[in-house]
Amino acid sequence: EVQLVESGGGLVQVGGSLRLSCAASGFVIGNYVIGWFRQAPGKEREGVSCISEEGTYIDDSVKGRFTISTDAAKNTVYLQMNSLKPEDTAHYYCIAVDIYGLGPRCPSRYDVRYWGEGTLVTVSS
Repeated sequence: EVQLVESGGGLVQVGGSLRLSCAASGFVIGNYVIGWFRQAPGKEREGVSCISEEGTYIDDSVKGRFTISTDAAKNTVYLQMNSLKPEDTAHYYCIAVDIYGLGPRCPSRYDVRYWGEGTLVTVSS
């Protein structure tokens, strides 16, 4: 059974940092596109950062502030978020999909096969 379990969300002040973790089970993350989507209130779910054998994608809105990484031994993906802004407030979801030929980008949300439950990040000003 595939599971994605996120942790690390919370309340942080503007300019602060958080690190999200996503522990995957039931598959090997190195064989998948894995990453993070987020959904802010009243907005559509969007890809923030994804990683696969084909490369790494970081959305322009977080470039230079967020970093995605993986630990193959722990089968875990991380999202280090620095210099947080109020507009980063959202539910963050870990995703995984076994899709190939995508290149260094996140899949469409309609193509995501597995979703975590989500973790809330709130940035206060």
